[in-house]
Amino acid sequence: MTLRELRFYLRGRVNTAVARLVNRRRGAPVRPLELEEVLRAPSPSLLEYVRLLEGRPNDERQALVACYLAARGLPFRRHPYRTFEGRGENFALDVGQGSKILVLIGHHDAVPGSPGANDDGSAVAILLALAGRLTADPPRGVRVRLLFTGGEEVGYLGARCYVKEEILDDVVGVLSLELCGIGDALAVWDAVPPLDRAPFLGAVATTLEGLGYRRDETYHVVGRIPVFGSDHRAFAARGIPAFGLTVIPLAEAEGLRQFIFSPLRSAFRQLVRRPPPFDTYHTARDRSETLMPSALAQTADALFALAHSL
Repeated sequence: MTLRELRFYLRGRVNTAVARLVNRRRGAPVRPLELEEVLRAPSPSLLEYVRLLEGRPNDERQALVACYLAARGLPFRRHPYRTFEGRGENFALDVGQGSKILVLIGHHDAVPGSPGANDDGSAVAILLALAGRLTADPPRGVRVRLLFTGGEEVGYLGARCYVKEEILDDVVGVLSLELCGIGDALAVWDAVPPLDRAPFLGAVATTLEGLGYRRDETYHVVGRIPVFGSDHRAFAARGIPAFGLTVIPLAEAEGLRQFIFSPLRSAFRQLVRRPPPFDTYHTARDRSETLMPSALAQTADALFALAHSL
């Protein structure tokens, strides 16, 4: 056990304990969709994908991602992991051609007591929808690897195990999707030196501007986020251009900036007003009825365009 692994282990235990405490009074029961209901739809909506996982225990969420991919005949690879920190399984699906690889990540686990709709059912939903879109219209210049990870809520465990075992030489960029279901502006975060000068980040900005986004208005590129994090950090630690991608309400941008970049306030975030989308983050209120279909579609469209622009 390394000191870094011990730090992640302790962070994961704290994260879980806080979630159990905050969500000790559960909300109204959630009725998730059954897999058969989603499979019957020729083109499920993004919210239907979210509802497939919403409110389920993590082992069921994990199993349903694999069952859905298998039922659709999508050739995914399993990546099981087991350490003293926990165990689980990642799933990877490659779509497209070319030697370069773009990795898009969504984690299928949720914290205890939270239905996990926005964190991170929204990301899984977007990737499942992209699997169909990219299979029907594959990019020619890049392979897109849709990576469904486990154990993100306990210190990016699935992603850390994945980067230890996989050959990553051809990966040109990574985006981990977090909280992509509420808002109308995109935020790319953890853009820190030297990775902030990588061509991949420039390609992300060029793609967004080609879609009509405006820098520092309808999309933002920000530096290291304190307290919060996601699976891309496992890749960034290997020197790969890897960033978080989140949807935020444009009207809340300044409040979010003050909230996120104040580590003390973030550490005691349960005691203060949290601006959207953090008002439901890791709580029993993280339900599909709080999500905005437009935010989900906005993210999926941007990622589809990015895949075809690299």
